[in-house]
Amino acid sequence: MPVPHIRQARPDDERPLRRIDHETWSYLHAVSPRPEPDDPFFGEVSGPADHLVAELDGTVVGYVRLGFPTPLASNTHVRQIRGLAVLDAARGNGAGRALVRAAVDEARHQGFRRITLRVLGHNTAARGLYESEGFVVEGVQPEEFHLDGGYVDDVLMGQSLTGS
Repeated sequence: MPVPHIRQARPDDERPLRRIDHETWSYLHAVSPRPEPDDPFFGEVSGPADHLVAELDGTVVGYVRLGFPTPLASNTHVRQIRGLAVLDAARGNGAGRALVRAAVDEARHQGFRRITLRVLGHNTAARGLYESEGFVVEGVQPEEFHLDGGYVDDVLMGQSLTGS
C-alpha cells in the first residue's frame, strides 16, 4: 500500500484541488452548495500557503485547509482546520490522518497555542478521526444547520498545542 506524501500546496495544484472539492462534496460535511466544476479553489483568504496536500504516487488525492477562526487580532494564536477532503479512491491509505497530523504539526511548529475545527454532528467518521488525533469536543451548537431536509449539529473540537 503506498504511503501518502504531505507537502505544501502550490499554485499549480489549483486544478486537482478543484476536482477533489467537486468530487468529494456531500452534505455529510458541507454546509455550502456544491461547487461548480469551474469555481476557483484558491481564493483571497485561502491560497496555496493555507493548504497542505496529500499525494499518492505523485497524484494529489486530498488536502487540508488551514485558517483562523476569526479575523480578530486577539484570536491570532489559534489555527483552525477549515476543510479536509480525500478522494474516495484514495481512502484507506492514511491520507486523511496524515493530513490532520501534518496540520497539527505545522500549527505547533509555527507557534500557535491551539488548533480547532468544526465538524457536522452526523459525520461520525471525521469525528472519530479527529478524536483519535487528540481533538476533543469543546462545544455543540444543536441543529445549527438545515441540510438535505434535516437539522444537523455543529460540533466544535480543539486541542492545545502547548503541552499543558
